[in-house]
Amino acid sequence: MSEGGSVRPGKAGDGAREPAASKARLRLWLKLLKATKHVEAELRENLRVTFDTTLPRFDVMAALYRAESGLKMSELSSVLRVSNGNVTGIVDRLVDDGILVRIPVDNDRRATTVRLTKAGREQFALMAARHEAWVDSLLDGVDVSEAQDMLDQLERIASKSNTKEA
Repeated sequence: MSEGGSVRPGKAGDGAREPAASKARLRLWLKLLKATKHVEAELRENLRVTFDTTLPRFDVMAALYRAESGLKMSELSSVLRVSNGNVTGIVDRLVDDGILVRIPVDNDRRATTVRLTKAGREQFALMAARHEAWVDSLLDGVDVSEAQDMLDQLERIASKSNTKEA
């Protein structure tokens, strides 16, 4: 690994000194990716069939549900880790559907805050409950202690990654 923590092209990572560990970590990554894609595909299909919506719309609604007073578009993009352009089209459609409302920001004519309408909050609450049940069903082979162990390990990986980005 490089000093900054990321593996640079042409540089050997820590696993180059431990081939068995490197291969195990690569297999782990591939299994995580496969499992994530499987769960995400199921959730996308369930959202489409049950609520006639998409995962990106659900994600926007989830972010705004947690921010009751709403978020500026730039804040929403940051929370979702996508570009403003990616969010704008989704927000436009959610506004047209009466799920979101745009509110002008005082002292900044260019900016707007978006937040869920009452109907949007109610709809998201229903969707979130079903989403949780779907995830629970998809992961029902994982007991609580295993889930907590996995969460701890993933948090360790994420925090290691976050410190390298800073």
